[in-house]
Amino acid sequence: MSKLSQSRFYQSIRLPSLVILILWIIQGFQMFTGLNLGWLGVYPRHEVGIKGIFLSPFIHSQDVMHLINNSVPLFVGLAMILFFYERVAARAIILIYLLTGLGVWLFGRTVLHIGASGVIYGLISFIFWNGVFRRNIKSIVLALIILMLYSGMFLGVLPNQPGISWESHLIGAIVGILVYFIFRQQLESDEATMNEEDEPLHIQNSDEDFFLDRDTFEKPKSQRNQNQSDWFSDSTF
Repeated sequence: MSKLSQSRFYQSIRLPSLVILILWIIQGFQMFTGLNLGWLGVYPRHEVGIKGIFLSPFIHSQDVMHLINNSVPLFVGLAMILFFYERVAARAIILIYLLTGLGVWLFGRTVLHIGASGVIYGLISFIFWNGVFRRNIKSIVLALIILMLYSGMFLGVLPNQPGISWESHLIGAIVGILVYFIFRQQLESDEATMNEEDEPLHIQNSDEDFFLDRDTFEKPKSQRNQNQSDWFSDSTF
């Protein structure tokens, strides 16, 4: 790995590491104080729940497994976008973060929604659909990695799962597609290079390069016959 790639790698894991650290500090605060911060979650269509659009991804249930299950995919999703989609990463992550919370506030059930799983679904969806639609080698490989690691997450969008904010999952997945669509024209530097290399060369061929007369394929038979007649009439022997 080159020094430039190493630098990008370390930068791409810095923010995810900080986010995970903050989540665990908040979780530790809940566990040691016994306070439940669930009231900071999204409460749909009520003014009191608006703050959850910004705060709910940082709040998890006091059952530590909730945060354990979210920590790894959140770290992976953030790091992959920051490293491989550097040009749009900051804007994409902010949009996924805010639009997912807003969508839950608008359309979710009237219960408190907490946790980063909606944002995770948005990040994973963004990476996956980039691979489906961009169809360059990098994006396809990333989509396949996501599919292998987190294919089971697709079941999380199914409704009527007790104790699970399936609306957050579904809305996050939809937001990921929407954010891809917003940035679909903004190529990364490596993608622009690949597109330039893939452009076909336009080679001008002379008639001498062809075994058969080009008229054989480019003109109808009647016109070829007329040309032959004109040639014979104009020729001297």
